[in-house]
Amino acid sequence: MGRIRVLSPGLQTTVQDLGRFGWAHFGISASGAADSLALRAANLLVGNAENAAALEMTLSGAALEFESAAVIALTGSDFGAGLPLWSAVEVKAGHIVRCGGTRSGARCYLAVRGGLAVPKVMGSASTHVVTGVGGRPLRKGDLLPVGGDAVCKPRTAASPPPFGTPAGLLRATPAPQAGWFGDELYRAGYAIAEESNRMGLRLRGPIIPSPPGHMLTEGVPLGAVQVPPDGQPIVLFVEHQTTGGYPKPANVISADFWRLGQLRPRDEIGFERVTIEQAVNLLREQEKWIYSLV
Repeated sequence: MGRIRVLSPGLQTTVQDLGRFGWAHFGISASGAADSLALRAANLLVGNAENAAALEMTLSGAALEFESAAVIALTGSDFGAGLPLWSAVEVKAGHIVRCGGTRSGARCYLAVRGGLAVPKVMGSASTHVVTGVGGRPLRKGDLLPVGGDAVCKPRTAASPPPFGTPAGLLRATPAPQAGWFGDELYRAGYAIAEESNRMGLRLRGPIIPSPPGHMLTEGVPLGAVQVPPDGQPIVLFVEHQTTGGYPKPANVISADFWRLGQLRPRDEIGFERVTIEQAVNLLREQEKWIYSLV
């Protein structure tokens, strides 16, 4: 069905799908796309199932040569590829897609009609960068086979996601140890630290006093906000550890997970407390938009 040749891999380009679930008891988190909304949209635009393997580019994009004609879609952040975002476009054999540095956000996704036919590990094609499960970031000279698993016709164009929150604002619900803390998290502003990665987003800002004593290690979910002894919060990201012993005052809501995937070092953020009911309604509106692409 054709191949994609990697001429330049960019800063960190990986194959991702929606992740591998059901392995947390072995210490393996789901991983998958950092901005799953953009990956799902890219796949639906080219006529794939939403979980098809695609490319995730971070901060600086790849140069990719298509050995055969293909239908592709770019979603997420603008990496200056010279192609429209949020639209399925046809490229001819020999066409080179060159993505540069990000112009907005942290990650851009490229889906190709038929998906990437790469081996699955534990039921998923996603690359877990920290552990190496599922592969590694792309290198110059890699060849990516294109599959034949499209499920419907491509959608020529779509509008960018019509929802969102004010710039830098993450909505959150109370976490198990919320009662141990006051309102410090919601009153403060933070910057994304340079040390952040797919495992966790480290924040720099006002110190949140860590409660005295110790707590038992417990399971931790994506989006959990932990407060370690230094008082600088950490937002657990797609490659997070599966258990942790730091108290958690809040958890970023599912409808804002895509925003976590688009945060860059030095971006400024804040938190807004919402109820479970509000979080469910926000997610419902998001799902209505994504399925309008089917």
